[in-house]
Amino acid sequence: MKKFKLTINGNPYEVDIVSVDYNTAEVEVNGTKYQVEVDRQLQTTKTPKLVRSVVSPSTDIVPSLAKTSSPAAPKGVGTIKSPLPGVILNIHVKEGDIVKVGDKLITLEAMKMENNVNSDKEGRIVSIKVRQGDSVLEGDLLVEIGS
Repeated sequence: MKKFKLTINGNPYEVDIVSVDYNTAEVEVNGTKYQVEVDRQLQTTKTPKLVRSVVSPSTDIVPSLAKTSSPAAPKGVGTIKSPLPGVILNIHVKEGDIVKVGDKLITLEAMKMENNVNSDKEGRIVSIKVRQGDSVLEGDLLVEIGS
């Protein structure tokens, strides 16, 4: 359950609390089990331990790759992904539109707030992967931008 390392009068002790039942606790001190009576009623915590799943990155940039492109590479090519889970309220562009960095692409409602998803690339909208009213998760593909 819980582990503690204690030093009493210069001597090290490893204490494991195995179980707690009312005012009696079963503890293990340096490998030896003891039944310990406590003066007051101990309350066990009922808070669950939260375990978060691994979230896919919200951008298409891989940390191990360089963040700049070579001079010969086409500019503005890539994808725009959802920065957080929510519902698509409005799509402000259509396929074939030319966008610049900072142009508003999509309005996303998340936690009862409207969030603008802006372009971080320049180029032509190749495809829009969502429709108005769709629910999206963090990292879901929203828009493809090409040269």
